[in-house]
Amino acid sequence: MTVAPSLQKYLDQTVTYELISHDPTMSSTRTAEACHVPGDCLAKGVVLRRDGGYLLAILSASRHIHLSDLRMQLGDEVALASEDEITKLFCDCERGAVPPVGECYGLDVIVDDSIEAQGEIYMEGGDHATLIRLGRGQFARLTAEAWHGRFTAHD
Repeated sequence: MTVAPSLQKYLDQTVTYELISHDPTMSSTRTAEACHVPGDCLAKGVVLRRDGGYLLAILSASRHIHLSDLRMQLGDEVALASEDEITKLFCDCERGAVPPVGECYGLDVIVDDSIEAQGEIYMEGGDHATLIRLGRGQFARLTAEAWHGRFTAHD
């Protein structure tokens, strides 16, 4: 598989980006290592259950989410979605390869401030062997409608 069709269509209509192929990896941390990209520059998506729906949190691969901080900022109960729920939401992506772009999947998005500070941002393309590189301005365009906050800590 290459870039997920829903994601590619959305990216093509919205931003300028570059594709980078890499050996298959099964985690964002391993992808960063394989591509020699700092974990702070690799955006990952975490799917959350919120108020009867779903929310995509975008954060750096080198960080982990603090659900309690997110609950305080949103004023709602949030919990991690199950793999089965994620597979249904991202039906054109490989299992476990959630791209950190929610708009093309009908999801609300919240972006951690730490990822926006990077000059270049990389993200998985919906498979385990394709990385997408964006400039900061292009990433800002992708997340213009998203909520923003600080809800992570370094691993």
